[in-house]
Amino acid sequence: MAAVAMGFCAFGESAAESLGMATTWPPRTVIRKSSGLRTLEAALYRNGLGPVAGVDEVGRGACAGPLVVAACVLGPARLESLSALDDSKKLTEKAREKLYPLIRRYAVAYHVVFIPSVEVDRRGVHVANIEGMRRAVAGLPVRPGYVLSDGFRVPGLPVPSLPVIGGDAAAACIAAASVLAKVSRDRLMVAMNTDHPGYGFAEHKGYSTAAHSAALNELGPCSEHRHSFINVRRVASGSGTRVVAECHPAQPGDDAGRHRPEEKPGDPAQPGHPAQPGHDSGTPDRHARSRWGKMEPGDQPRDGEGRLSR
Repeated sequence: MAAVAMGFCAFGESAAESLGMATTWPPRTVIRKSSGLRTLEAALYRNGLGPVAGVDEVGRGACAGPLVVAACVLGPARLESLSALDDSKKLTEKAREKLYPLIRRYAVAYHVVFIPSVEVDRRGVHVANIEGMRRAVAGLPVRPGYVLSDGFRVPGLPVPSLPVIGGDAAAACIAAASVLAKVSRDRLMVAMNTDHPGYGFAEHKGYSTAAHSAALNELGPCSEHRHSFINVRRVASGSGTRVVAECHPAQPGDDAGRHRPEEKPGDPAQPGHPAQPGHDSGTPDRHARSRWGKMEPGDQPRDGEGRLSR
């Protein structure tokens, strides 16, 4: 196509004929969801776009606990051991726990990222989610040739990508990433129940259930609650547990009438607050936004690439 645009064509061939040949596209591959979880990945592998990575998140709608994102690469061969793969929300806890070690054993590569609640508050759920997907893909020890994400487009990836609606029920690599993220987060929330007793984190995993709301009203928010969620913010403001920002009316002589929010020393919402030990710090350099898909030194996993922190 470029050669035609520059005026070059094959000997004895007109420019129009050359242009017609250049614009001939290969036949499209038709993907049917009913064909199984490996159909989309198999088509990408057949067209030379492997390895294919799937990425998914868990904890987006929870009002407490971290947002956990996982990326996983499965080989092109179908494995009978992973035949039970499906959307992690459709699987029972027992089925997820059974699949979890099998995915870690047979996956070509995987990486799990933990984004603490303070970063979710600071950046917003969606921005933190997309950034977590970038980190999960960047942390893979194998560079993928293509990335399939569950539902959301992930701009800035260094490789081609495609958002798949209901991806954890349509692509095996996304389903595997979903199980890794779900089991990792559930185990962390069970351990968190010991550090913050009374909230019932082991049962509801930080989601807004009736029991969680009752405990939140009685005890007030803990350090793991997301103050950007309205139910937590209402309890916090009513009990005086924590002030995120206090604004005053503009006074004469102020710089354009702007006031900086007052921050308390040691406030966990501050960017400098240390992350939980054993987890992805989730705090990239503010000037590194142009380097999406890269991992800063502080973002490297503590115990090696492709391994879980816990």
